[in-house]
Amino acid sequence: MKLYGLKNCDSCKKAFKEIRNAGKDIEFIDIRHNHVSRDTIQGWLDQHGEAVLVNRKSTTWRNLGDADRQKPAHILMQAHPTVIKRPIVVADNHSFVGWNVDVKSALGIA
Repeated sequence: MKLYGLKNCDSCKKAFKEIRNAGKDIEFIDIRHNHVSRDTIQGWLDQHGEAVLVNRKSTTWRNLGDADRQKPAHILMQAHPTVIKRPIVVADNHSFVGWNVDVKSALGIA
């Protein structure tokens, strides 16, 4: 399993800890410091859609200009990875956005 997030994000830290405590191997990937490929981002967009993945409530989003906000989502997310909703957990070629009861259940963590 891989968890894409930010090292200072409380939800990401909680998800990582709970997955580890459930005895599962997990790799943490800090999206601010590790390049996330266009193919990876496009795969997330194909599975979840822009409405789920782009965090329009984030400080980063609020500080973007109109020109940046109009860019295609994959370009925006690569240029400004902190607009990606998180955590994103990838397991068995499926990705899950956020950390809630449904995600935990899908990953076998209850």
